[in-house]
Amino acid sequence: MGEELSADDAWHTVRRYHLGHLFSTAFVRFRYGDGFSHARAFALQLALAAVPLVIAGAGLATALGAESIAQVVARTVVAISPGSSDALLADVIAGDDEGSERGEVVVVLGLLTAFVAATSAFAQLERGANRIYGTKRDRPALRKYGNAALLTATAGVAMAAGLLLIVAGEPFGEALEEVYHWGDAAETVWDVVRWPVGLALLVVAVTLLFRYAPRRKQPELSWLAVGAAVTVLAWLIASGLLALYVVAAAGFDETYGPLTAVMALLIWANLTGIALLAGIALAAQLEAVRAGRPDPLLPDSDDDGIPDGLDEHPDSPSR
Repeated sequence: MGEELSADDAWHTVRRYHLGHLFSTAFVRFRYGDGFSHARAFALQLALAAVPLVIAGAGLATALGAESIAQVVARTVVAISPGSSDALLADVIAGDDEGSERGEVVVVLGLLTAFVAATSAFAQLERGANRIYGTKRDRPALRKYGNAALLTATAGVAMAAGLLLIVAGEPFGEALEEVYHWGDAAETVWDVVRWPVGLALLVVAVTLLFRYAPRRKQPELSWLAVGAAVTVLAWLIASGLLALYVVAAAGFDETYGPLTAVMALLIWANLTGIALLAGIALAAQLEAVRAGRPDPLLPDSDDDGIPDGLDEHPDSPSR
């Protein structure tokens, strides 16, 4: 059935069934698929991938030969990295050979570490997606991590680019203005263009994850794009609320001190994992409703935690 489902089928299904009921049953599917635990595991790996990426950005700023380009990268990294200082920018302006060689090593090690951590994160995403869909076993280890590596090189890169355009787009544009003096008009165009491009990259990345992460035959990409769009919207709202809380709540910085950036990253990564797996649960529930199986729970007449179809106890009501 999966490959025959398209975006038109998805919209007809959404309009046919009450949206609130669809969301509530998707949440039940998410919860009984242990979505929160899988989201936390995914978040840890995502955070381990994000930190080396920032370090690689700092190394890239010192490794670039062109001074102006290096300053743009450095100013952007400093702007989006809480706790960093102008020392990086000073090193870039100094631009000695030793710093350049050291920067090249930092870039290579940072990107390699980030790739390995992201591969592990997407492998964990497969496990969470499989449980939400009711698939009991993941792919064999080599296939699982090979598929996760391909997702990192494709969907992961698209997701990182989309996040950078949305999160770091403003400081990047300001850095270009300061270094190249490209004018207010060009900066305004950049601020307008980066949003739709970044959002499109995020939707494409999430749709690819929905299609190729689970170990099952998935519907067409257009069908999965509905859940992907909801995921991106939920992620943007959650990220915006988190950013507002970190900035507005003075107690957050006072409580964690130098660990503020780390705690904010961990919370953001957890919200990202929840948004992804909740979107997968919505896509799975939408498909189940379309197939005439709206109840996300297997019948359990005696409430012993074992579905009737799997309960072999002789006193089970299903016997």
